[in-house]
This record gives sequence, C-alpha cells and structure tokens, in this order.
Amino acid sequence: MEHRLVTGIEKAFGWDGPGPVGTAFARGHLADPDLITRLMTPNRLLETIRHRHLANPQLRCYAEGDEVHPSLFLSTNVNRRRQAVSQADMAALGRLLNDGGTVVLDHVDSFDPTLEVACRALGWWSGELASANAYLAVGDTDGFNLHWDDHDVIAVQLSGEKSWEVRGPSRPAPMYRDAERNRTPSDEVLWQGTMRAGDIMHIPRGFWHTATRIGSGDDGHSLHVTFGLTKRTGVTWANFLSDAARADEDFRTDLERSDNTVDGDVLAKKLAELAREYDPERYLAELRANTPPARHLPHIPVFGPLQYAVAVTEFEPVITPTGDTVQVVGGGKRLTFHGRAESALRSLLSGHPVHLTDDDQDRITLAEHLILEGLCAPLTAESLLAYTGLVPPDIF
Repeated sequence: MEHRLVTGIEKAFGWDGPGPVGTAFARGHLADPDLITRLMTPNRLLETIRHRHLANPQLRCYAEGDEVHPSLFLSTNVNRRRQAVSQADMAALGRLLNDGGTVVLDHVDSFDPTLEVACRALGWWSGELASANAYLAVGDTDGFNLHWDDHDVIAVQLSGEKSWEVRGPSRPAPMYRDAERNRTPSDEVLWQGTMRAGDIMHIPRGFWHTATRIGSGDDGHSLHVTFGLTKRTGVTWANFLSDAARADEDFRTDLERSDNTVDGDVLAKKLAELAREYDPERYLAELRANTPPARHLPHIPVFGPLQYAVAVTEFEPVITPTGDTVQVVGGGKRLTFHGRAESALRSLLSGHPVHLTDDDQDRITLAEHLILEGLCAPLTAESLLAYTGLVPPDIF
C-alpha cells in the first residue's frame, strides 16, 4: 500500500524501507504540509472523544505532571434501559485543558478512519502491527516523567510544539516482562529540543525519553501522535514453539512419572526438531499470514451496489501464481482462484481503493467473495475519505 505517511517517513529519515526500525534514534521533518492536518487536528480529536463511550486507561488526563483521577473527567450515564455507559465529561475536559493539562487517547486508530488506514499502511510496510496514541496538551504544562517504552515509536508532531529529551538505553533490548528490572535512566542524552508541526522522531524500544511544555508559555498547545510498532523477538518465537509443542503427546506428558524417570533427551531432541521446522523466518511468515483482520463493514446488497472495495488485512496478502491457479494467503485464509483472476486479485488486494463499475461484473463478483472471506471490505463515502489524497486509487 502506497501511503503518503510511509513515503514521508522514509524521506524524512533517509530510510530505504523499514529495516532501520528499532535500530537507532532518528529525527526528520515531513515535507508534505497537508499530511499533518489530514492525520489529526485538536478539534477532531475532541470530537472523536465526544462521540465515543470511553473508559480509563484508554482515555487519560494529566495536570501538573500527575495523572488526574478518572472521576474528574469521566461520567457514567444511565440510558432509558438503565444501561450504564462511561463517557467523557466534555465540560470537565475543557476546564482541564484550559487550566493547562494533557489529554491522552490510546488506540485512536480504532475510532478514526484516517489513522486506521495510516496504521494499516505502516503494518504492511513494517511487517508488524501498528497502533496510534494521541496526546493533546494546552498551556505551560508538564508531560510524562523520563521513561522507556517496550515497543518502537514514531512520533509525529501535528500541531503546536513540545520540548523533548531523548536518551539512549540503559539495558539492551529491554522487555515488558524481563529477567531484570530497568529503572535507572541512561546518562547518554541523544537529543534535546523542540518538536514543531511536521517534525518526526523514531525512538527505538528501551530508549529513555520525556516530553513537556513547561517553559513554552500559557497561550500555546501541542498535539502529537505516536505510532507504536511492536516487533517480535526471540522470546515471542520461543513462546510460539511452546504452544506448538502441545500437539506432541510427549510434551503434554508429566515430567515426573510413576517410575521416576524423565526422558529429557527425547524432549530436547524433539524441541530442537521443532525449532528447525518452525525457524524464525517461517514463524514470522505464518504469524502474518494467520493474523485475522480487524472488524470492518460487511457488504449488504439490498443497501445498494458495491462501488468501492479495499484490502483490509493487517499485513499484505501474498499472491502466488501456480500453473493455472493463483493462491492468496492472508488474513488467516488460504484461497485458491483460477489463473485468470490474478490481475483482478492484485488490484483488489493492493491496499488501494478500487472503483467497481457495472461493466466489470467479474471483478465485482471477486470483490464480493473477498469481502465475504474478510480480506476486503466495502468503502462508504465516509470511509473512502480516509484514503482520498493519502492513498492513490487502484493503480492496476
């Protein structure tokens, strides 16, 4: 999927593909000024919060550097059927921001179509699941204390400005669940400065960082979005092998048996064979092929004809011609089609919105089948806007 955000990131960092993700700190500037306002604006973020049922910790607020208790910005309303729902108290959020505070909405891509498409493009590009968090701060307010994340981050400053400090790691490749605690910040300061609209940073996992508006003045604000990329590790591969071992009765059998023997040699040999059979490359390929897509609209023919369709798998589907057939692997499905469908498949599964016209009934039928299988989804006038100007239409 060709997305302006991915293109902008590569140009800003001087990258040729996703290989440098997670390897080193990087800074740059998006040369496309329209892109940053397309991704998110302060008012659109507040509108997103207003229209959703949200709870803590997905929606969090901070004032003077401390987290605000959820009861001060969330309200519980009871509808006519006596169902209690949690939602933001928008008046309280307004007071908090006007008094110099910060609002954080995690996984905003699950609510906003434009950021949803941006995260899918990053996932196809990087081969890892991507998600987006939004941070809106007003006035002379502090941010988070010096900390590190257990995933790689690409931070994009969308509006206003914020001061950052980024340090190197104090433990190589730390993890959320780790063998040692990682609480002592590194003394190595890699960068101190102010992020302004269009500036971007890549902060690898384990690199310490903090951001603040202290000293920036009471009459300003900051909106930035962080795209999180959680890369797989040797530990996640080992966990996969542990789950795969359950298929073998020897691994399910008690280690301590009635005759007090433990056949460790057999288990060690089988574990080594399993590791060779499912090496890291195969593990990653199958993980991406078997990841199901998120929720998307179905096609309901009585509502009208199918006009636009787009691929919605979390990772790019693999299309393999074999003789007279074409195999498609992705979204947890393995499908086989006649070879004549290859061109249409490559179009529909390209990640670009495809306009379907009445004179191409074969492609419409194929699109309906891919939607039924969960690899594609129909686009409404509203969801199509998430692609317009950011992802070019069908290029095949």
